[in-house]
Amino acid sequence: RCVYCLEPDARFMPASQLLSPEEFFRVARVATGLGVRTLRITGGEPTVHPHLTRIISLLAGAGAEDVAMTTNGSRCDDASLRAWRDAGLHRLTISLDSLQPGRFSAITRSTTEPREVVGAIRRALSAGFAPVKVNAVIVRGFNEDEVPDLAALAYELGIDMRFIEYMPLDSGRAWEPGKLVPAAEILQRVRTRFDLVEMERIDPSSTSRDYAFAGGVRGTIGLIAPVTRPFCGACSRLRITADGKVRPCLFSLSEWDISHMLRSGSTDDQIAQRLIDITWTKQAGHTISDPSFAQPSRSMSAIGG
Repeated sequence: RCVYCLEPDARFMPASQLLSPEEFFRVARVATGLGVRTLRITGGEPTVHPHLTRIISLLAGAGAEDVAMTTNGSRCDDASLRAWRDAGLHRLTISLDSLQPGRFSAITRSTTEPREVVGAIRRALSAGFAPVKVNAVIVRGFNEDEVPDLAALAYELGIDMRFIEYMPLDSGRAWEPGKLVPAAEILQRVRTRFDLVEMERIDPSSTSRDYAFAGGVRGTIGLIAPVTRPFCGACSRLRITADGKVRPCLFSLSEWDISHMLRSGSTDDQIAQRLIDITWTKQAGHTISDPSFAQPSRSMSAIGG
């Protein structure tokens, strides 16, 4: 229930409103049939789902080349990591916004400690996940001074450390421009400690601008800047929410329900055409910097990061 994501009094939807593992599989199979190559399980926190391992196994059999998952790392014990790996999970992204226990607790509203998350990162590496990515949302007044220390994790562990600009998707609607730390400033803070070399952008739809450490040290630094450097024109993502709504953009003000199609006898071809039609509604951009910007009714936790 991080401060930039979910308020303490938020409640989860009843299971009856959520897609079943088999319904997730069917949507994924239709999507891969249309050319989707990467499936990512996000949240909220996916590791609290009682059927996560089965979902991973089903998605791995849906025809994608890559199945990834984002987690806060609190449940990444050795047994779970092995089970997810055996089920077909290829990559893990772990969230870590601070290395200071008190600050970490204030940001995440959790009893987990940052050393436990770092331990989860090490266990994920040992379990064979590669690359392991670590995400940090940088919020002014919270953790901008820790950017060099977080970057040091990439240098020391050989991971991909990605810094994300603070976005207006919190359920408390407390976002304000003054809390934004621009990607240019984040990069400058990393460079106070490390020499970086910008890497060639291989995937035009990548959300991250990546940098390597000078001298060939393993690990990378990534900057995800949806506010100051929008990448909307190259975005190739669709989001399917846990209750079966399709969102062509993280900031979509409209969403389209396909759960009824999954439960009313619609064919795969009909569902495929519906996904195509929804994709054509994808907006040109999110307009965060525009005075007319309106925050989506769903928060990040209900959309999927």
